Amino acid sequence: MGQSFSGYPHLANCFDELVTPQGTARAPASAIARFIRQHGTAELLRRQQQLDQTIRSMGVCFTLYNEGQNIDRAWPLDVMPRTIPLSEWRRTSAGLMQRLQALNLFIDDLYHDQRILRAGIVPADLVLQSKNFLAPCRGVSPPFGVWSHICGTDLVRDEQGRFLVLEDNLRVPSGVSYMLENRTVMKRVFPELFADSTIVPVDDYPHQLWKMLASLSPRPGDVPCIVLLTPGIYNSAYFEHSFLAQQMGIELAENTDLQVESDGVYLRTLNGLRRVDVIYRRVDDIFLDPTVFRPDSVLGVPGLFHAWAKGQVAIANAPGSGVADDKVIYAYVPQIIEYYLGEKPLIDNVPTYLCSDEQQRAYVLANLDQLVVKPANESGGYGILIGPRATAAERAGMAQAIVADPRNFVAQPTLQLSTAPTLCDGVLEPRHLDLRPFVLQGRDLYCSTGGLSRVALRRGSLVVNSSQGGGSKDTWIINDEV
Repeated sequence: MGQSFSGYPHLANCFDELVTPQGTARAPASAIARFIRQHGTAELLRRQQQLDQTIRSMGVCFTLYNEGQNIDRAWPLDVMPRTIPLSEWRRTSAGLMQRLQALNLFIDDLYHDQRILRAGIVPADLVLQSKNFLAPCRGVSPPFGVWSHICGTDLVRDEQGRFLVLEDNLRVPSGVSYMLENRTVMKRVFPELFADSTIVPVDDYPHQLWKMLASLSPRPGDVPCIVLLTPGIYNSAYFEHSFLAQQMGIELAENTDLQVESDGVYLRTLNGLRRVDVIYRRVDDIFLDPTVFRPDSVLGVPGLFHAWAKGQVAIANAPGSGVADDKVIYAYVPQIIEYYLGEKPLIDNVPTYLCSDEQQRAYVLANLDQLVVKPANESGGYGILIGPRATAAERAGMAQAIVADPRNFVAQPTLQLSTAPTLCDGVLEPRHLDLRPFVLQGRDLYCSTGGLSRVALRRGSLVVNSSQGGGSKDTWIINDEV
């Protein structure tokens, strides 16, 4: 008989990930349900306080920008985990790897023969007029034909509990350090739950990331010199940059630590220059090399692009990979998968309307009060209009923006995102959430075990981004096959 979540206010028309509509725990959540039944929410509150103290002592933080200032905040982690059965995750991870494989074939085609454009599968003007299509990348062939080596794909569940892809992040996806730190903290705070459950580990990710990066080295056979290129301490993701470099045992470098000589890239060290084989870049494409892209960039390395184009250094993710990061291109990913792999997508997209299409634009403009409208190339939850919760003035402003630049906007139905019990003001309440798994591709393909679960901490909110007031949960993939 299922463990009870008595009194939990299950939201109508929402799939709750831990609790059935009858108020009992779903099978993967049975251990946490037993804990609550035995100890009560008062003990959960005490564990939340212990968890918050642990995060502060470990220095796990993120940076907010506010009126020109950088404000460091302790990472918000909810004490209640999210649980997913391993049997379901196997199919989900297969779908994520299928998706990245097809997207990399797509990017490589765009910078070479452009077969998919000539076939009319994806409209050529949507690609060639995209600000993320970088003409200098034409003809470059990175190792294994892979451009996006690290992908963070955002997943949501619909009302039936099906995972859907909300968007792909193919340039410099962030958040994996928090997935790893969440697990470290939760194991300290809930040792008995980890003893009582078969939770699949996540701690092999840094090794898998290093192995993927090493496979890109232009000097096979030697232990490669890998560096993580960071914009510096004022970047909002700097905690993650330093964390991943430390976990992988590689150098954390800024642009002033690197120089290019005779198309080779070198790291300045106390013992002189050291040849660099692979750069894990956390700097946006257009700032990587001021001699090719933005001449005013103070974050890039002059000559870096040409060294990469000649195969003297590998860059992950490769310049130009953002052409498939565009939310307009996202709408065509099912066709991209079928074109390159001859397979049906294992995970569906959220239905998407392209404002660049006259008929679809007319539908969007007539139904702004029911849709979510997104800019094609923004991230972090910025610039989004959630129609049912927007004011008439906000919807009118969005309509003007769409008419002025229709290529820059897409719209999607307002989904009833799944929920999970979250400790809010001392009681468990349902909060909406999403999931960002991380997929790696170099010589091989790999998908993280679960990912970063982000949760909207405000009641009724659908915005999960930490920069917009969201929090996180540890994601437990529960082995239900033993």
